[in-house]
Amino acid sequence: MGRTMDYAAPHSVLPIPRLGIDRWAIGLSGLCAVHCFASAVLVALAASAGGLLLNPLIHEIGLSFAILLGAVALGRGVFLHGYVMPLAIGSFGLGVMAGAISLPHDGGSETVWTLIGVGLLALGHDLNHRATH
Repeated sequence: MGRTMDYAAPHSVLPIPRLGIDRWAIGLSGLCAVHCFASAVLVALAASAGGLLLNPLIHEIGLSFAILLGAVALGRGVFLHGYVMPLAIGSFGLGVMAGAISLPHDGGSETVWTLIGVGLLALGHDLNHRATH
């Protein structure tokens, strides 16, 4: 028996299948939030164990994945439903996250700004998901 693809938005110009990218992106946002909290706890408990999670390379790779998923999912959403607001909110969240990378790790402000950016990005993906369903 063949599996049929569920195509989004009958009014869409392009037959783009629903891939669940917004759900993956929201999950990645959740993992980022867990990472931020876990890093803060591990740093408080043992400075040497927290050093692995505070490696700047992990942050840069995670932000790269977030930008990639955001561009695909939120950009696809604009073509499907025509609403730009999810893209704008998600992009603002990515910008806040990118700015947070440049802050020092020692004061906790990086964690706060990263979590704000993650929340905004997750909101953008949630709005995008709601608009396409």
